[in-house]
This record gives sequence, C-alpha cells and structure tokens, in this order.
Amino acid sequence: MNPKPQQRPLDATAIAIMLMLCLSWGLNQVAVKIAIADIPPFAQAAVRSFGALIIVAVWAWWRGVPLFTRDGTLAAGIVAGVLFGLEFILIYRGLVFTTASRSALFLYTAPFFIALGARAIGERLVPMQWAGLVLSFAGVAVALGVPEAGADVWTLVGDVMLIGAGAAWSTTTLVIRATRLATAPAEKTLAYQLAVSAPILALCSVLAGERLAGTPSVTSLSWLAYQTIWVVGITYLIWFGMIRTYATSRLSAFTFLTPLFGVTAGHAVLGDSITPAFALAAALVIAGLVLVNRPG
Repeated sequence: MNPKPQQRPLDATAIAIMLMLCLSWGLNQVAVKIAIADIPPFAQAAVRSFGALIIVAVWAWWRGVPLFTRDGTLAAGIVAGVLFGLEFILIYRGLVFTTASRSALFLYTAPFFIALGARAIGERLVPMQWAGLVLSFAGVAVALGVPEAGADVWTLVGDVMLIGAGAAWSTTTLVIRATRLATAPAEKTLAYQLAVSAPILALCSVLAGERLAGTPSVTSLSWLAYQTIWVVGITYLIWFGMIRTYATSRLSAFTFLTPLFGVTAGHAVLGDSITPAFALAAALVIAGLVLVNRPG
C-alpha cells in the first residue's frame, strides 16, 4: 500500500504560491489568444508539451531526479498523460462551437468534480466549505457572464466538451493523488503527462489539417515561449508538488481565481473591457475561498 500523502492545511506560503500560479495561468489565456494568430491551437499545445518535456528532463537531470527507474508508476503515468491530452483536445475543439466566456465558465466546474472525487481518497468538505465552492463558482459566472438562453445545439455540444475538459483536469489530479504518483517526484509526474500528451496533440494537429500561414511573428513566438517555459515547464511542476502536500479540494478552489486573473490580463494586455460586475465577482470568489479554507 502506498504511503498516504500529507494533507496539510493551506498556510500563508501555500496561498501566496497559489495566487502566483493562478495569475500565471490567467495570463496564459492571453498568451494563447495572441499566439493563435500565427500558430494554430493544437500545434501550440503540441509544441508546448514537447518543449516543456525537454525543460523538465533537463531540470530532473540537474537535480538528480530519476525519471526512468521502475517504481510502479508507469500505468498511472500513462493514464494521467492521456487525460492531460484529452483535456486540451476538448478545450481547443470545444472552442470551435462555443464562446470563450461559456468555455471558461464550464471548464471551471473542475473543482466540483475534484471535491466529489476527493471523497474516494479520504478528503471531506463540510457544508460551509461546499458553500464556499458555490460562492466562488457564482463569482466566475458573474465575471464572465452567465451563458444566455436559447443556445443552439452546436453551442451546447461545445459546452459539454468544456465540462468534459474540466472533468478530465480534475480526474488527472485525483489519479495523481490516489496512485503511486502521489509519492513520485513532481518532475516525473509532469514528464509522464507531457511525454504522453505531446504525440497525441501533434496527431490532432495533423488530423485537423493545421498549417502555418507564414513565419510566426516574434510576438507570437514570445508568448508561445511563455506558455512552454514558464507555464508548463515551471508552474505545472510547482502545482504537482503542491497537490502532493496540501488538501486537493482546497487547492482546487483557488483555480476559480484563474479566469478572474485572465479577465484582468485581457484588459491590461489586449484592452478588453471589464464590466462593473467584476468587483462583485472578485468579492464572491474571495468569500468562497475564505469559506472553503476554513478548518473542517
């Protein structure tokens, strides 16, 4: 039996790290939007996985972290990698049918799936913590706009795909916590996902007939580098290290901040407007995080 991973409450350091991660991931949405003008989405995702895999491998070698030793993690690693690839397939394909606002709303159902699934690994949320999740989700809905009524069938198909992406994301997290990956180095956990997802995403790019219209601009390449080096190569390593130490349900609640940071980054970088509802949304999210991180 695998040793049970620690489930420490979130301290000030953990909260600061999660805020940094959410800010980075929120800006990543802007990075994808800018780079997509020159680099198709599946191609972006594939390059990001391949490039980040090299970074993680070099980092692991420098730190002396073994990536190829037999430790019983292969099966779980392959499952996590397939789920990781499936998440991005559903996100990018779902965006063909539904809007960005709807996609963000439905993708961030992930903490609910995690909270439900966390029961299987011994984590429990009390009613007040569930209320916190509901408040945070309401904040996301206010910030991004509740989807309008009368959506056509294809829009609903896209919505379902984004909910599936949220489920894939949460399932990946739970697989890591519930298997030998929970005690594997974060570098190895991430390497599995990158090594398995990269060829899957590359194949999707080929099957989708993606082509570069010309030589990508320096701006697009810079934002792709941000995604590859910082977001996937560094922040994902930090995230997988965090979920080995802290309660998964409480960490996942912080991901509600990511779309709010994304709206702010879109305003600062792309000039997107921020509605008056943003202040209310931020208050709801913060209130929800306070509740969900109260001792059970």
